[in-house]
Amino acid sequence: MKHFDIIILGAGASGCMCALTAGKTGKKILLIDKLAKAGKKLMATGNGRCNLSNHKVFPSDKFYNQNINKYLNRFNNAATIDYFMSIGLFTQSDDEGRVYPYSNSAKSVIDVINNQISNYDNIQLSLENEVHSIEKDFNMFKVESSQGEFTCDRLVIATGGKSAEKIFEKFNLKFKPFVPSLVALKTENTRLLDGVRISDAKLEAKCGEKVYTEIGEILFKDSGLSGIVTFNASTLFSRENNFNGSLKIDLMPTCNLENVKNILKLRQKINLKIKNLFDGMFVSQIGYHILNKVKIEDEERNASTLTEKEIEKLALAIKNITLNVKGYYGNNQVHSGGIILDELTDNLESKKVKNLFFCGEVCDVDGICGGYNLQWAWTSGHIVGESL
Repeated sequence: MKHFDIIILGAGASGCMCALTAGKTGKKILLIDKLAKAGKKLMATGNGRCNLSNHKVFPSDKFYNQNINKYLNRFNNAATIDYFMSIGLFTQSDDEGRVYPYSNSAKSVIDVINNQISNYDNIQLSLENEVHSIEKDFNMFKVESSQGEFTCDRLVIATGGKSAEKIFEKFNLKFKPFVPSLVALKTENTRLLDGVRISDAKLEAKCGEKVYTEIGEILFKDSGLSGIVTFNASTLFSRENNFNGSLKIDLMPTCNLENVKNILKLRQKINLKIKNLFDGMFVSQIGYHILNKVKIEDEERNASTLTEKEIEKLALAIKNITLNVKGYYGNNQVHSGGIILDELTDNLESKKVKNLFFCGEVCDVDGICGGYNLQWAWTSGHIVGESL
């Protein structure tokens, strides 16, 4: 049975940052992961580009489920970029503040992380290794895995999602159940709109009394919505652990109802049949959906014959496509939930179990799309690494 000063469970973003930060102390570290390469999960982030941070992390409660400024003040987006530059990663930013590797490839991030790990003789990787159980005997932790048993003085939990719930329960730690977040949302049948992508639309999501609103790109699926705006809206349902609610799409958010009515009245002057009223304004599937929703009789007649009441109904339909949320699709990007921060010290150590630390997704911190979740991983991993 091999003994280490520190064992870190999970070689994702937070676990690797924790190992690299703690590695500078010279302490003997074991980094365990069930995958074949440290940082491999990063390949799935940012559509393979790895959106590793964002320049707009403050105020944090605008982007996360809670205010985490006290942690970000210790290791923020600028510190993250500086750190990665120091280990060989060149970065770039877009107009939205999102930070990517200059190569636009997550592999570049994984490469510099693994290069750096290999520079430390005191960091040992144990990959393709499944952890079966964790025990604490007096001041020592024992980890039983598919590659044998290991002991350590300090244990870091940097796993993602539900795999940590058994650990919370074992040590009697308060946590919120893990719920998939940043997901596509299921609604009633939208098959006729499947594959339609609309830009600069306003999406308003409601779950009970809570509301989330954002303008951006929306992608229709056969029975639901996808796209970044939808992913962000899904956090509303994830954090409530309730995927029942409604979605309202405004196709022309920069125009009020009267503006839209006036636009339609101008289009009446074009020699068009009602069925062609939206040609050149929306893609055909959207136009068909609006007309179908309003149920105007005789769409073969000329648009000039539309009544004031019909114009108002069409304008309302443009400003209000309503769908009921009935669940979510798989392939979530992150989880909402995890160990409650009040259970932890400012260094993310358990207040109940000495020398037991948590970082990354295992903590009850989740953000919207845009590099915020990875920033929490780097921040929390660094804080824990400095505390070991």
